[in-house]
Amino acid sequence: MNRMNTAAMLAASAWVLALEGCAHGPTMTYLPSGDTGFAINCSSGDASTSWAACYKQAGEVCGSYGYEVVSKDADSGATAGGSVGGIFGANIKNRSMVIRCKQ
Repeated sequence: MNRMNTAAMLAASAWVLALEGCAHGPTMTYLPSGDTGFAINCSSGDASTSWAACYKQAGEVCGSYGYEVVSKDADSGATAGGSVGGIFGANIKNRSMVIRCKQ
């Protein structure tokens, strides 16, 4: 598989994970190399949430072995819902990444 297909596959996986929300923990997945990895979604409507939540989950999954980030979404966000003028809108941050535990 070429790099373009691999990148497209990882981007599509991350997009699907972003739609699932934070309720789920890391999900085991297979990487294009055939190795196993974990998809981590730490998207949030809480503007104070940062990438630290993703890194914390990655550390918990891989433990003392450590991990490598295979792919990571851009830190994008948008205002959703609310009324005219966005007075009651929510700032939703989409954050997800795919990791591989070191061995």
